[in-house]
Amino acid sequence: MSKRVVVDPITRIEGHLRAEVIVGEDGIVQDAFVSSTLWRGLEVIAKGRDPRNIPLMMQRICGVCTYSHYLKSTMTVENALGIKIPYNAELVRTLMNAALFMHDHPVHFYHLHGVDWVDIVSALSADEKKASELAFKYCDNPIGTGENELKRVKEKIAKFAKNPQGLGPFANAYWGHKTFRFSPEQNLIALSHYLKALEVQRTAAQLMAIFGGKQPHPQSLVVGGVTCVMDILNPARMGEYLVKFQEIADFINNAYYPDIVMAVEMYKTEPSVMKPMGVKNFMAHKEFMIGKNEYLFDSGVIMNGDLSKVFDIDEDKITEDATHSWYKNDNPLHPYNGETEPNYTGFVDGESIGVDGTNVKTKLIDETKKYSWIKSPRYNEEPMEVGPLASILVGYVRGNEKVTTLVNEFLGKTGIPAAALFSTLGRTGARMLQAKLVSDNALVAFNNLIENLKVDQETCAPYIIDKDKEYIGRGIGDVPRGMLSHWIKIKNGVVENYQAVVPSTWNAGPMDAQGKKGPYEADLIGLKIEDLTQPLEIIRIIHSFDPCIACAVHVMDTKGKTLSEYKVNPLYNGCSV
Repeated sequence: MSKRVVVDPITRIEGHLRAEVIVGEDGIVQDAFVSSTLWRGLEVIAKGRDPRNIPLMMQRICGVCTYSHYLKSTMTVENALGIKIPYNAELVRTLMNAALFMHDHPVHFYHLHGVDWVDIVSALSADEKKASELAFKYCDNPIGTGENELKRVKEKIAKFAKNPQGLGPFANAYWGHKTFRFSPEQNLIALSHYLKALEVQRTAAQLMAIFGGKQPHPQSLVVGGVTCVMDILNPARMGEYLVKFQEIADFINNAYYPDIVMAVEMYKTEPSVMKPMGVKNFMAHKEFMIGKNEYLFDSGVIMNGDLSKVFDIDEDKITEDATHSWYKNDNPLHPYNGETEPNYTGFVDGESIGVDGTNVKTKLIDETKKYSWIKSPRYNEEPMEVGPLASILVGYVRGNEKVTTLVNEFLGKTGIPAAALFSTLGRTGARMLQAKLVSDNALVAFNNLIENLKVDQETCAPYIIDKDKEYIGRGIGDVPRGMLSHWIKIKNGVVENYQAVVPSTWNAGPMDAQGKKGPYEADLIGLKIEDLTQPLEIIRIIHSFDPCIACAVHVMDTKGKTLSEYKVNPLYNGCSV
């Protein structure tokens, strides 16, 4: 007899997400449903406003990927009005983008996704000397792995363990789970890097603030260019960017990269992370101008996992379906014509597996009806995965020399075939590769900016709009979680319609009208869960996408109507750190 497992809330993500799976007697997931449980609505707020104000509002979609929405929204207005920004502004935007990627990816792995791979309790039994020596197997210049450093790490975590409240930030996780594969010494190495990444995170935030003014929510972009003129003309500020950039790059090369190599070595035979993907369609968009007409990331579409060909993107084929989403219009609409009118239908009464293994009364998704605030984006009626893996694969198939060299080096070092990238482990590895690609190449833009400033100091183009004309435009490109696009219609000098189609919507969307599942749901089907009361395997797969559900859900009821109520129990089934 099948059972239902509910993981709600999924923690260590941005936003509110729920996963439900139907599991057979053999512990294998037969079906899966993912629901975003809170609403956003900034698209509605944008209507009737001056287009120049929209980017500052849209970056409030999220407190993590603020710059992503700020940049794409700014580009959307520029595209609509036909504004070409100066070369200097393009390069400065790239440097700010580099700060975001180098911040986001290490934070995701260590502080959100890392404890899906690292058994913190196991690290307490590690031999510091053996761990210190082992670190050199994966890196010539390891960071934070001296014997004395590792001893201090153990002492710090041991103090948490002795606390009456337990392991503090590491409490309530599934320590000792059968699918953990690291040795105690490997766990200690990764734990040390977890703590070191907290320091690097601060440096990365400072890196963004150099040209952005602050972080989060930088403020130096305007429609037409950038305003941080005094910073890019100040040698001290440019030098500060360079020093902080190199500090973060060092961590990526000598902690993040070797830790992923270590993870591949130990987890490449773990079925739950090597299970074939449910969706093998990938889409990515060009990003990171590092020189005139030179971009670090490529555009393209890969279908059915076929790495022999890549197709150009046809933006007319992008739609959003709301058949199983809490909106009134179910029809697949192009973003220019997108609608955001709510139709919340809630959950139904049912039973799921509790933390003690018995059935408990709970609210469940009704998969025959609407069950998520996320829409279902489709490309030519097909679900697509977007994100670092898609970007790396598209660049690899395009023959991007920087990408192919990096990927082939990684495959050679780990001994896995390219086909192994089509997995949870491959998705996690690709995120690191993208971070390294940025850290290895973004200073090309830095040097080009310095050279161009010697002959050209223009940073902003004029804002010109005819209120008697109608305009449409979009800003599109790859951000840390994948392909992001903002779409605008302007009439009478103000916004008539606005839509954001974001990475986590592509990946986390529910079934569409044809019953086709998005990547989250499809990837969970066929997964073997060792212990239904500790569904770490579900968490690990979902976290590999780096969910940003604030980017996916669409406003509070302006009349004060209660849409839903939530009670969070830290011991509830599936809740972890």
